[in-house]
Amino acid sequence: MSAPVSDLFAGTQVVALVEVRGPGDSLVHPRGAVGVVTRTPATVGEKFLVRFPDGFEMALARAELDVLKHFKDRLGEGSAGAGFDLEQCIVYRCVVGSRAYGLDDEASDTDRRGIYLAPAELNWSLFGAPEQFEDNAAQACYWELQKFITMALKANPNILECLYSPLVEKCTVLGKELLALRTGFLSQMIFQTFNGYALSQFKKIEQDRRNHGEVRWKHAMHLLRLLLSGAATLREGHLTVRVEAHRDRLRAIKRGDLTWPEVDAWRRDLHRDFERALTETRLPERPDYQAANQFLVRARRHAATQETGTISPLAGRAAG
Repeated sequence: MSAPVSDLFAGTQVVALVEVRGPGDSLVHPRGAVGVVTRTPATVGEKFLVRFPDGFEMALARAELDVLKHFKDRLGEGSAGAGFDLEQCIVYRCVVGSRAYGLDDEASDTDRRGIYLAPAELNWSLFGAPEQFEDNAAQACYWELQKFITMALKANPNILECLYSPLVEKCTVLGKELLALRTGFLSQMIFQTFNGYALSQFKKIEQDRRNHGEVRWKHAMHLLRLLLSGAATLREGHLTVRVEAHRDRLRAIKRGDLTWPEVDAWRRDLHRDFERALTETRLPERPDYQAANQFLVRARRHAATQETGTISPLAGRAAG
């Protein structure tokens, strides 16, 4: 893993040391405005994305920011961003990518994804909570619960893989309840979304071949892995993230040991198998929207009761 490019992390409250200007160089916020880091730079020289209380976002350099807790001025009592601590709000965190797939090597990074439940006060404010935090320094991304559920209902491959990752690092009571509901997010929509992602990746590979005469073998490997995963999920009603039966062949593709015609022939076979899996699946046409919505309402109620100091156990099924 590369070293962090700064001491600021996603979720850190910061103070702008410069005027924040928008389109036409218009002044949006004065010097001293307080915001929260929603995306950290991936490489040295890139800027931080900072979200201000009115929802306006601006890319700022590290020298243009100071950490709020190190700054003399403080946010007023009851302000939308006061007291926000991302780590305390995270309900679920897992490892994804090559390490979760079992396709990692000594050069593989450790990519983390997770879910945070926005504090009720922040969520109820006029400007709402950030839908996601991207911490490139820590190679982590966290979605707010509602955003995560919305994407899961759409059968987003990256989101569904989070729910089935074998490498879970943090899981609160709320996280366990969500995992107990994960089969409700699986539906025949997987065929469209997984296929769409695979075809998009294939087009990029073809473009690279035309423009540069080369194949990005890691991308080709993940294209095939996605097709394998999609077909298996349709047949089994369970998403298996870790690759077992095809591990050696996929790793060989990643190393570039196979020719593109060989890889493309396998891709065509997998597309046909994916279509057969759709005709065989017992998954419903659509996910369980009602169960997902009820869970979200319970989670929001839980967040509200936690902030008012009362204790209210989560209703619903317990995780198995």
